[in-house]
Amino acid sequence: MIRPVSDLRNNFADISRTVHETQQPVFLTKNGFGDMVVLSMECYDELRLDSEIYLKLAESERSESEQKRYTLSEARETLGEMLRG
Repeated sequence: MIRPVSDLRNNFADISRTVHETQQPVFLTKNGFGDMVVLSMECYDELRLDSEIYLKLAESERSESEQKRYTLSEARETLGEMLRG
């Protein structure tokens, strides 16, 4: 859904209801051009998690192409560090 940015002030409750009910973003325009995106927190968290997963996959592919290998103990240590964050 695309709406003018002025709707954020004038129709906030409607925009909030829309993003929560549809689980889709609302794109806001300013002077006819894209300006902002409004998401529910649930959608934002999912998007952020997906992004982190894709970054880890890309890192994994780079590591594989570099022929980097780990011993079992090194792998456990590295994974433990990644999970602790």
